[in-house]
Amino acid sequence: MSRRILDQSSKLKDVLYEIRGAALVEADRLEADGHRILKLNTGNPAVFGFEAPFQIVRDMIDAIPHAHGYSDSRGIMPARRAIVSRYEQVPGFPAFDPDDVYLGNGVSELITMTMQALLDEGDEVLIPSPDYPLWTAMTSLAGGTPVHYRCDNDNGWQPDLEDIRARVTPRTKAIVVINPNNPTGAVYSREVLEGIVQIARENDLLLLSDEIYDRILFDDAVHVPLATLAPDLLCLTYNGLSKTYRVAGFRSGWMVITGPKKHAEGFLLGIQLLASTRLCPNVPAQFAVQAALSGVQSIDALIAPTGRLHEQRDAAYEALLRIPGVECHKPQGALYAFPRLDPNVYEIHDDAKFVYDFLVAERVLLVQGTGFNWPTPDHFRIVTLPEARVLTEAIERLGNFLSSYRQ
Repeated sequence: MSRRILDQSSKLKDVLYEIRGAALVEADRLEADGHRILKLNTGNPAVFGFEAPFQIVRDMIDAIPHAHGYSDSRGIMPARRAIVSRYEQVPGFPAFDPDDVYLGNGVSELITMTMQALLDEGDEVLIPSPDYPLWTAMTSLAGGTPVHYRCDNDNGWQPDLEDIRARVTPRTKAIVVINPNNPTGAVYSREVLEGIVQIARENDLLLLSDEIYDRILFDDAVHVPLATLAPDLLCLTYNGLSKTYRVAGFRSGWMVITGPKKHAEGFLLGIQLLASTRLCPNVPAQFAVQAALSGVQSIDALIAPTGRLHEQRDAAYEALLRIPGVECHKPQGALYAFPRLDPNVYEIHDDAKFVYDFLVAERVLLVQGTGFNWPTPDHFRIVTLPEARVLTEAIERLGNFLSSYRQ
């Protein structure tokens, strides 16, 4: 008997997540065959020897006997109050209360909820290019149209305000800001952020600010929370424990809603409805939030000039610059670098093939730049989480590979 073909939904046509794409499938196959693969594709601190702060683990363990039931759909009150207290310490951050906080199974779930609550078919969302591809994917899955605005490689990856302004249409509903930025490591200037807020103000746009790396900063970089510049606008700020506290597997994120809400009652009720339909976030992981936010901030030692994350950032940056024809802006935040391959030196027409070929040859997994909705095949992303000597060796292998690579 012939079977009806079950193809994937047409909603997935524009969904891209190359961070865990075809090259990772091959990497897993190679590992199954006994090869050792250095995976520089995901920002997963645990696999590179970063331990979760013991206070967080202890509080979760202590809470498990009492964490086997559903919680409030927004999340447990102690965690939401701790998040309120965190932002009360940020100068100029608009006031909000625990009912304006939603906990999620990672920020990813909260992004999905936001887009599902916000978008009708054909509504547009301004998203940076390069982007963290989940934003584009969830916009498409919700029936919206992602419109990518340019971040300027020649200006330290700062967003191009004129390009943003030119892309606003009557269907534009929101603008996404990822700061500190994944994949580029850029930290946006106050002037650029003020310009984005002014565009949103002029066009009555919702602000969606992804600030998951706000405490991973290097040198003299300063993070300016977008909500502090927009008390008169509805702004959703996304953050969580996964990177700063090295507990990505706990899937513990939050979303904070600030600014005027009267005009957005329907949208906010939609978020509340979706929060209820997922019942609640993972309850044991919620008990990690208060311990994380109120305790010693161990990230400070890691990003200091002698700290491991700082040294690894420096090692990756310096090794990349030693490769002829490779350019890279020094990352000022986050856990990544986004180098450029000079097209006059390397004629790479298919960057996914380049990443695949490098994996097969050298057993190192990167992610191609087009996987972050960058329009040309001349960039790639590298994770800076391995120890400095491991990064230096991997990038030296990349240089040797490129010296004879042809497509």
